[in-house]
Amino acid sequence: MSIINNLQDDSQNSPQKAKLNISKIKKFKGQKKITMITAYDALFAKIFDKNVDMILIGDSLNQSFAGENDTLNASLEQMIYHTKAVCNGAKNTFIICDLPFGTYNTKEQALESCIKIYKETKADAIKLEGGAFKADIIEYLVKNGIAIVGHIGLMPQSVRGEGGYKVRGKDEADIKQLHKDAKAVEDAGVFCLVVEGVKSEVAKQITQSIKIPTIGIGAGLDTDGQVLVWSDMLGFFEDFKPKFVRHYLSGASEVKKALQTYVKDVENEKFPSKDEQY
Repeated sequence: MSIINNLQDDSQNSPQKAKLNISKIKKFKGQKKITMITAYDALFAKIFDKNVDMILIGDSLNQSFAGENDTLNASLEQMIYHTKAVCNGAKNTFIICDLPFGTYNTKEQALESCIKIYKETKADAIKLEGGAFKADIIEYLVKNGIAIVGHIGLMPQSVRGEGGYKVRGKDEADIKQLHKDAKAVEDAGVFCLVVEGVKSEVAKQITQSIKIPTIGIGAGLDTDGQVLVWSDMLGFFEDFKPKFVRHYLSGASEVKKALQTYVKDVENEKFPSKDEQY
């Protein structure tokens, strides 16, 4: 438990943030960098609570939590389950839930999915992937009272259709499409936009061209904010390290050390001590 205790101690010493709303988030555009991190359970959500601007229950949980190869078979019920847990842990932070693959193919299906999330969780907003081709769905959701975060660039739910995870913005045609996507979803009513896996100069251009905040992941320094998957940021994921990830803690290594010490203490009858017995 030492690693968790250390994280809790650090959070207690950090300047805590007041819970945001959509109006405040929009006002951060060009004024203050926005911080976002993923979370999937109440324990880590409580640690992150009020120390970041926003928490995302990403469908990335299908990989980092469930051990799947991609996000595609994440279910709406799965997302709701984890969003409930995060909301229980982070009562003072703006919470965003991902819409999983296959749950927003039509306006009606998308609204039904969003209503279910809103009724069964305390999520403040919902994120969905897609540019201009999803603008009509986004507009429909916003008109029906759903707060939407957009997501363009590299879209993990399109990994099979795209033939892999590919960096966007490498040629003029793709750059033009990315600008079209950003403008379309802005006009449709998203209040902020995740820009993933995009060449840094292109992400900068997109950020400067729209009035809503951009949240980058693998999109360089010049977006209005950043998001990382918690297990990447804290060094728990060991299979590989994406170029855009920075480890702020050697989480897996620290846990292994603690576990080895625990095993030795049990085997050598050093745990529990007299003070740890009833």
